[in-house]
Amino acid sequence: MKVIIIEDEKPSARRLQRMLTAIDMEAQTMLHSVEEAVDWFQNNAHPDLIFLDIQLSDGLSFEIFDAVDIKSAVIFTTAYDEYALQAFKLNSIDYLLKPIDEDDLKVAVDKFKTRAPKQQAVTLDFNDIKNLLVNPIEREYKKRFSVKVGQHLKLVNIDDIECIYSENKGTYAYTSEGRNYLLDVTLDQLEDELEPHVFFRVSRKFYVNINAIKDMVSYTNSRLQIKLNSYKEQDIIVARERVKDFKNWLE
Repeated sequence: MKVIIIEDEKPSARRLQRMLTAIDMEAQTMLHSVEEAVDWFQNNAHPDLIFLDIQLSDGLSFEIFDAVDIKSAVIFTTAYDEYALQAFKLNSIDYLLKPIDEDDLKVAVDKFKTRAPKQQAVTLDFNDIKNLLVNPIEREYKKRFSVKVGQHLKLVNIDDIECIYSENKGTYAYTSEGRNYLLDVTLDQLEDELEPHVFFRVSRKFYVNINAIKDMVSYTNSRLQIKLNSYKEQDIIVARERVKDFKNWLE
């Protein structure tokens, strides 16, 4: 079975790829823009299943279907609210609301697998959906965390956080005022909740805020060391396999 992911946010694409692997389904290709997808479809055999984000960096993903006659089955992955998603239920085309839940993903994949081959082609007029998205909903990312301090709850604004890191099975936010706060969330769960233009996951252990980066230094094995304005508790190293994406993110 041939499966591809079309998603402009690379951390989200990688997370979905890992989730598919965990349920014994492999996504062989990841595409990140309308232009890249159109070129790929024009030069490759079309897949059995597409995981398709609605709003890509260079336009709505429906533009792909305007340029290429695609008959693959589609599971939408989108951040749009429920009322707009009612359209995606037509003709058995499924959707997953971000952040994607593991159980919902499995249900959608099982639904695809149990359909007869003749039902797997896309028959929906994508203009019907585009017309419902004339005024698309802006993607909402996390703006603050509620953290427990003693017997009190404190709100920590996302702009005040220099980095988020894991340590001893806990997840911590370090703020510009030099405080660490324990968060009730894992780093993986934050992939779809943090603004991707502001936060980047440089390694399995660290997210960094671009506005808190003070310096970047070459490190061993083609890696980079990040120095933040205040955080000095541990070395922050960009994993070698993430250096290229990190440099692109900076620009």
